[in-house]
Parts: sequence; structure tokens; C-alpha cells
Amino acid sequence: MTASDIPLTTGQTDQGGEGQRFMGYTVYNSMIEWDLSSAEKPSSLIPSLATSWAVDGTDKTKWTFKLREGVKFHDGSTFDAAAVVWNFDKLLKTDAPQFDKRQAAQGKSRIPAVVSYKAVDQLTVEIVTNTPDATLPYQLSWILMSSPANWEAQGKNWDTVAQKPSGTGPWKMESGFTPRERAELTPNKEYWDKARVPKLDKLVLIPLPEPNTRVAALRSGQVDWIEAPAPDSVKSLKDAGYSIVTNSYPHNWTWHLSRVEGSPWNDVRVRKAANLAVDREGLNELLGGLSIPAQGYMPPGHQWFGKPTFKLEYNVEEAKKLMAEAGYGPDKRIKTKAVISSSGSGQMLPLQMNEYIQQTLAEIGIDVEYEVMDWNTVINVWRAGAKDASAKEATAVNYSYFIQDPFTAMIRQSECRLAPPTGTNWGYYCDKDMDALFAQVRNTFDAEEQDKVMQKIHEKYVDDALFLMVTHDVNPRAMTTKVKGFVQAQNWFQDFSPVTVDP
Repeated sequence: MTASDIPLTTGQTDQGGEGQRFMGYTVYNSMIEWDLSSAEKPSSLIPSLATSWAVDGTDKTKWTFKLREGVKFHDGSTFDAAAVVWNFDKLLKTDAPQFDKRQAAQGKSRIPAVVSYKAVDQLTVEIVTNTPDATLPYQLSWILMSSPANWEAQGKNWDTVAQKPSGTGPWKMESGFTPRERAELTPNKEYWDKARVPKLDKLVLIPLPEPNTRVAALRSGQVDWIEAPAPDSVKSLKDAGYSIVTNSYPHNWTWHLSRVEGSPWNDVRVRKAANLAVDREGLNELLGGLSIPAQGYMPPGHQWFGKPTFKLEYNVEEAKKLMAEAGYGPDKRIKTKAVISSSGSGQMLPLQMNEYIQQTLAEIGIDVEYEVMDWNTVINVWRAGAKDASAKEATAVNYSYFIQDPFTAMIRQSECRLAPPTGTNWGYYCDKDMDALFAQVRNTFDAEEQDKVMQKIHEKYVDDALFLMVTHDVNPRAMTTKVKGFVQAQNWFQDFSPVTVDP
């Protein structure tokens, strides 16, 4: 893994999307998940612990979820509607005995629409949202179900549960857990989806945040698979017979810009100048061709791309002109700070990439100082917001986004009411016209019509240069030819159940 630590094991994982990938959808399930079976088409939502869901025909804030019968947690206890309520309480109800601050920090911001929930019967759950919200199924895909009975058995102590967690997922973690070193997962032979019972005897997770260290581990035989190999190692790995697997997936690599008072990014001319100063094709060469240069916030050709008028070209002269119009020049340069990570899920090669951007922005009069932090710390800074002391007065945070659904892609970053601590609008951006578009998305339950609204939102994202939009990852992974059966889905998450490793 590119993470510097084993993701939180108790249910709601930390370490961003990588944590959900390796310790979330392995040990646990959510009510709704992603179809990860194909490399050829974008993933869609599918039933998991819920077999069906529907919004009320007369009250669009009320949803009913029918749960899967016969599902057991790893400890043998039964999954039911009471367990769903218990898991929501552990994230949202601060006076609940099982409330866990660490898990709440990861899960609460994922489900801002949820205001109430109850068990209707043993296999039916009702959830009520604060307003009509067609994005609720996407939000719920992040919420993982851990065992209430196991929490009781482990002395009602989440630290103890961390050593012996219990979910309903295809993998178990029963031993072999050492923080910052390794976690060993074994197959759940009783998994409710028999087609996804893992074929391997063991899956060992090792955190190695430095890309060249990951490559060395692969070459030495310490591991069979690595995420994000160093780009300059790809050719030699191929020549040595290793497999390099890539695929497009819903990802972008941006700087999220602060809009608090005093931020230089409040001026649209400065935001546009910064976007024009980045040589995305040159950056793609630095990355060994393992990226898709940004033409917007969404990847080129995406169904939400629309027809923005601002073009993300490399044009230093136009950038300098915009800076001059904003009142900046050789004798009046912008001096600002950005929070960046040293590694992490979806962050690609953050140190090298940000050094490159620092140089290009300096050409147009923007001098950037970096606050380099561990990836998990950056996540916490992002959730806390630009006004929090943890941001150390930075006006930007380099954060890679999972952009697979309307809520996760855009709403949570930019809706007025989702500024911290309510949500993850880190920069406190607030625009009534954008909020009106978000409200339209929430009230549009037809997918095709929803896409049309999302196009308008993306056009506004680009034309207002809301982010510094840099590139899109192609999710490279390197592995030995002994690894068989892996299908790299067009998704942030992956299914390890079909994987085998030849002797």
C-alpha cells in the first residue's frame, strides 16, 4: 500500500480511499456497494447488505431499505436492521455507548443527508434525509457495518476490537496485525456471496509510502503486488517481466483553494492564472505517461464534462496578463502556503509533482511554501477546514478526489452548508447559484436528467476555476506474473476475491 500505516480496522477506515479499498470492502460490507467485476465499463451501484431500496413516492425524504436475509458477521452473530441502527449510532449519536470518535471522523461527513433512521422490522430499515436527496445511495456506499456482538465480546472497547474486528465481508482479520507494519487477512469461507469467497489462503497488507521502496520490495520478492510504482521504474519492471496494469478511473488530482477572507484565491483572475501556468503535458512526461492531463475537474469525455468556455491550456503569457490585471507583478508577488502529503491514496507522486507546480507558479509571481504532512494528517486537515489551526494558515491543500458520484465528486466540496464541521467544503466556498444547482441534483431522481444538471455544475467549476485542476491518475499497479485473476475495475476500489498467486 502507499499508506504509511495500516488503515483503521474497526469499521470506518481511515487512510482515504485506499483504506476503504484494503481494509473496508475486504473485511466489511456496506448496504450498497460498487460493481467491481469489469475493467471495460464504469462501475455502478449494486445491492450488498441491502437487496433493494426505494424513495417514498409522496415524501422524497423517506427511504426504505430491504436487507439481505441470513448474513452473519465473522463472529457468528446475525446481521439485521438493529445492527444497521447500531452502526449509524456509532457514527452519529455522541451519547451512544458504542460512539467512536475515530470512526465518526471518517464516516459522519460521508452521510450529511441523514437525519434519522429506524428499524421497521428485522430486515427493513427506514432512513429520513434533511431534504430530498437522490445522492443518498452513493453516500451510504461508504458506511461499513461492524458487529455489535463483537464489540460487546471485546469489552465494549474499540481499541480491543481493532485487534480482532468482525464484519460481514469476504475476508477476516483474526491475527497477524501490527500497526505500521502488516495486517494479515484470511478468507471468510462462510461469506454470503459464494461467488466472492476469496481464492487465496492469505492476503498480507504492508504499508510502504515511498515509491522506490515499494519497487524494491516487489523486485526482492517481499511482495507480489504494489500500488503506484515509481514512473521511472515502469520500463525496467516491464523489461524484467513484471506486469503493469492501468485503467481509467474516477479520480482527479487538484489543489483545493481557500476562499476565506485574505486568501489570494478569492480573485478569479488569480485562480485562472494559476491554472494557465501549469504545464500538464510536461507533468505527464514526469509521470512516465501514467496520467491523463486535466481539461477540467472531470476527465475529458466524462458524461458530466459539458462545454466549459475556460480552456486549461499552458499559457504563461496569458497567466501573467491576468496576474497584472489582478494587481500583481514582479514587484508585488503572491506569497502563500499549501498543505501537501508525502504519499497516500490517489496522491500519485505528490512531492515531485508539487515541486514541479511550485516552479511553474513562481514563473507568474506566485511563491508557494509547502507544509508537508503524512497523508492521514492531510485528510484530517482537509476535514477540519481552512480556518482550523491545523491548516497552519495555508490557502490550499493538495487533495486527490474520488469523483464517482455527484455527492462525492462535487457537492461535498462546494455546498455552502457543508463547510466544516458539517462537511468537507475545506475552503468555505459559497455561491447561491451553485447551491441552486446542487439542490436541483438532489431533487432529480432520473439519472439522465441528473447528468444534465451535473454538466452545468462542471461548466461552472471550470469557468470559475474553483480548483487548481492538474491531472487524472490511471491507477498503475505492478505485480509479478504469478498474480492471476485480477480485474482492474474503473473504480477507486477493487475486488481481491478472484485473485490467485501461482506457486
